[in-house]
Amino acid sequence: MAGRESMDSGIATTRYSTDGGRKTVGGEKNSLWEVFNQKVDKRKLFFTLLGLALFAIVYLLPPARPAIDPQGKAFALTPEGQAALALFFLAATWWVFEVVPIGITSIGIGVTQALFLIREPRVAFTDFMDPSVWFIIGSLVIGMAFTKTGLSRRMAYRMLSLVGERTSMIYFGCFLMTASLTLIMAHTAVAATIFPLLMTIYALYDEDGRPTRFGKGLFMGMAFVAGAGSIITLLGAARGAVAIGFFKKITGRDITFFGLTYYMLPVGLTMGILLWAFFMIMFKPERKTIPGLRARVKQLYRRLGPITPPEIATLVIVFISIAILGLRSFVPALGSLDKSAVLLTTTLAFFLLRILTIEDLEAIPWNIILLFGGAMSIGFCLWQTGAASWLAVKWLVMFEGAHWFLFVMGIALFVLVMTNLIMNVAAIAISLPVALVLAPYMGVAPEVILFASLVCAGMPFLLLVGAAPNAIAYESKQFTSGEFFMAGIPASVLLMVVLGGFIWFIWPLMGMSILID
Repeated sequence: MAGRESMDSGIATTRYSTDGGRKTVGGEKNSLWEVFNQKVDKRKLFFTLLGLALFAIVYLLPPARPAIDPQGKAFALTPEGQAALALFFLAATWWVFEVVPIGITSIGIGVTQALFLIREPRVAFTDFMDPSVWFIIGSLVIGMAFTKTGLSRRMAYRMLSLVGERTSMIYFGCFLMTASLTLIMAHTAVAATIFPLLMTIYALYDEDGRPTRFGKGLFMGMAFVAGAGSIITLLGAARGAVAIGFFKKITGRDITFFGLTYYMLPVGLTMGILLWAFFMIMFKPERKTIPGLRARVKQLYRRLGPITPPEIATLVIVFISIAILGLRSFVPALGSLDKSAVLLTTTLAFFLLRILTIEDLEAIPWNIILLFGGAMSIGFCLWQTGAASWLAVKWLVMFEGAHWFLFVMGIALFVLVMTNLIMNVAAIAISLPVALVLAPYMGVAPEVILFASLVCAGMPFLLLVGAAPNAIAYESKQFTSGEFFMAGIPASVLLMVVLGGFIWFIWPLMGMSILID
């Protein structure tokens, strides 16, 4: 019997549970504080109130002084900008500690902008459906198609048959595949494609899908390595093209496709290898091997049979989309095509060909979509209210009289922090123009500013909102946003150390100009 209720003269109700325990849930003898303790997560309550307190403190602070750049231009922090900063502190606290679902925190971003008159409601909520968010939706649908048709299983079994039964090599094989794909397609699409493959692999490690060290390392590692690989070519993310556009406009110099890859390839390769070692240390798998895995995988692969027409159609649709996205950088006639529209044609094709159905549409992870909608909204809010520019100038002028190395690393650190908070394209657009204006005063060549900024913009290891692969990996339910943040701290330190080595020693050996003659 699950429980028995008795009435005490209509005054109180007592429940008897199977373990013999007794709770008073009504009447004069019932303690509301006891019920509160039983039902409320005190940790979440604390961080809920902390976020609200940070918002109130920043919002009510006296107006801050304008930021002045070396040319004497003033950047005022408007009341709307100050409110945007307050909202950011609230959102970041709630996102990291998951006091409510991360998508619900994002809704709060739009609501707060509307209620506190930070931006017009139409603008604040329109950002939730920005083309970049639609790109993420299209990427997720591709992943769903790979899963439903069986392509993810086919790819996973084939890879596992090659890397074998050692969990360290499974890490390596998954990370290598992820990084390789980012050379030719956007890291968001790569993460969405790789994710179902990793879910298939993990099911062979733990059939119950419970969180394990191996699961945390596998999925977080995928997100981190996707960022490392995405810096190598212009096809890995939009941030590269945006940064080169700013660079050309301000300096009059151009960076070619292969010119970028020449300097970025060794950084991305170094970070990929070090991240593999990092996750082997931080999240060392519980088991060194999965005994019998190779034989089991071969058996499972045979059961799949020959490749099916839906699998072929899915591959053709995705390949054509990726090819068009890649050719946009080389064929001027294709340059005007919107990347989100190109990717979403795959969604239309999947449903027209009945590869996906209405049930699949309803299974889209809207929590992740809302997360990125909120990230776009707060990013544009900081940008349009001038709060981000005020922050950038305040930060960078601190290094005006410092050693050139500290100046460059200071810029890189600012980009690293900002790209974890807002979309990386916005982080580049905010910080790079200011940094390129300051560089001549410091005797620093603009090229090193550009490449250092791009390295950090590609690897936001702290917050889920920093990049789509982070949020996609979160869908595995192998880790919390707090665990992601804690793993991201040493990984970010590692990134800064590697970048410092390249700026000081390796890039000059490769021929990059560091100082102005």
